[in-house]
Amino acid sequence: MGENVTGSVEGAAEEGATSERLETSGPPPPPPVVARLPDYAFTATPPPVLIPPPHQDWGGRAVVGVLLAGALLIGTLAATTHGTRLVSGHALPASGVDLTRGGTSSEKGTDGRPAPKESSQLASNPLLADGVTLTEVTCSLPALGRAPEQLAAFYKAEVDCLAEAWKPALDKANEPALSATVQVTLPDHSACGKPPSKDEAVAYYCGGDTTIYAPTEWMLDDAGQERARHLATIAHEYGHHVQRESGILSASADKMTSDDESSPADQELVRRIELQANCFGAVFIAAAAGRGAISTSLANATVADYGRADDSDTHGSRKHQLKWAKAGFAGKSPSACNTWAASAADVT
Repeated sequence: MGENVTGSVEGAAEEGATSERLETSGPPPPPPVVARLPDYAFTATPPPVLIPPPHQDWGGRAVVGVLLAGALLIGTLAATTHGTRLVSGHALPASGVDLTRGGTSSEKGTDGRPAPKESSQLASNPLLADGVTLTEVTCSLPALGRAPEQLAAFYKAEVDCLAEAWKPALDKANEPALSATVQVTLPDHSACGKPPSKDEAVAYYCGGDTTIYAPTEWMLDDAGQERARHLATIAHEYGHHVQRESGILSASADKMTSDDESSPADQELVRRIELQANCFGAVFIAAAAGRGAISTSLANATVADYGRADDSDTHGSRKHQLKWAKAGFAGKSPSACNTWAASAADVT
């Protein structure tokens, strides 16, 4: 049994910026970017595809690349002043991606149930049903250093722990649980096409190869040696991976109405996606809090980091970005993260 998770998330961001730093023998962390970046509206130059997808305009806090209606979404996370962050992104199509990984309803799994498959539902997605929970996990995380191999080891250990925590929930919902990987080098080209630039991104998740790209220099510029910030970013990214596996992202893409997702209705859809990813990230932190490498104080600081964000039309207000993270942390279940059933006033 782990220790009880107590204390308030409020003020933990400041605590995480001090008590949760690791000592290193190398040079000091690079200075933060001093200018606030605007929301970007990207025009993708994608590789050829059979079915051209709509462009997606993703602004706000975190990084996400995910399969949406045949498109691979890339979100970018930028460092800004005063410890806040702004994210924006775009959709890139990919060829040769199987959109129906779960098979047909007539196929059977080894347990006699229908083979796992994505759902086409949002508010009533099986993952968000009562009784679907993550398993408590004890994460073993190595020291967080500045060398690429140290960051890679830290992220891999976190992603392995995320997968362990989330698999029972996806299994209960009878949805796929495809593995996600993490890479700390920037590819020239991936299943999501050309990557964003350093000025545009800190990290991104590509749904085409289910990889979280977290380039060493970019992550250190943004997070330095703050474990809470690294944990929050990767957990949010994995939240988008869970949305991909559950079919939530594909279902939300079907509801988009404008070519570049710039309409008020589409921006609200994107806010529901991003706020849910914050919530999913915090549900994982609750499943790991007070055990292993994630102490109660580190867990509180990690959840509080979701409030270190700028207001965004597509990722929500700073208040709501933290509110949904706290909902996941307190609720300890994906059902606490049903942004699709929330009123418009709760996803501003």
